[in-house]
Amino acid sequence: MDLNLKGKSVVVTAASKGLGRASALAFAREGAHVILSSRSDDELKKACEEIIEETGNEQVSWIVCDMTKADDINRLMTFAAEANGTVDVLINNAGGPPAGGFEDFSDDDWQNAFELNLLSFVRTSRAAIPYMKENRWGRILNIASSSIKQSLDNLILSNTFRAGIVGLAKSLSQEYAEHNILVNTVGPGRIATDRVEQLDQIKADQLGINAAELKSQAEQSIPMKRYGEPDEFAKAIVFLGSDANTYMTGQSLVVDGGLVKAL
Repeated sequence: MDLNLKGKSVVVTAASKGLGRASALAFAREGAHVILSSRSDDELKKACEEIIEETGNEQVSWIVCDMTKADDINRLMTFAAEANGTVDVLINNAGGPPAGGFEDFSDDDWQNAFELNLLSFVRTSRAAIPYMKENRWGRILNIASSSIKQSLDNLILSNTFRAGIVGLAKSLSQEYAEHNILVNTVGPGRIATDRVEQLDQIKADQLGINAAELKSQAEQSIPMKRYGEPDEFAKAIVFLGSDANTYMTGQSLVVDGGLVKAL
């Protein structure tokens, strides 16, 4: 299957590690011109160098971007357009909000989660869509959580704002389909990332068990009996963000080894 990604301008946010890095690596393997962004200069530089070394694709670069800052997002998109001539594919990603229940969070906590996990996706999409409209081709992928299908215990901030991402994507998919801009949301289940390791440790501490035991128990709840790998998740992202996907838009999908039981 020809994904036709060679030379495409791809922007991946929160790309220095985890699912963002795996997605950036997968696009680089396909010959895309990839821009990585995150808040950490050192981690971005390291990820960029590693991706170039692994893929041989020299058209990989990076820029620091705090997803809660509108000026940073605008600078990121301007950088991508100047470096590669346009923006063809946008992979929206951001670090997850803190774990906790309803009574654990203040107004500031809710505002911070809104700005990081929903408003940032609004801003990046608003900056990228004009380029896509001009080209009459674009792909926007929102990396969210399996909570887009089934709420997760002790993650009320994530449950709330990930649902907002789905609503945003559905609306954008309707509004921009005539411009051949396809917008989808993909939620990871238990993928082996630092974020999942952190959440496992929090839950293990609450239960009074070690993290390895917690992981073993969690694996038994997954039909495939294991955590997924970041590159497995990235394969779905690359397909949906490529020319191989010509008719899927407005969808919310999960990559979870069968964990979510909701229809």
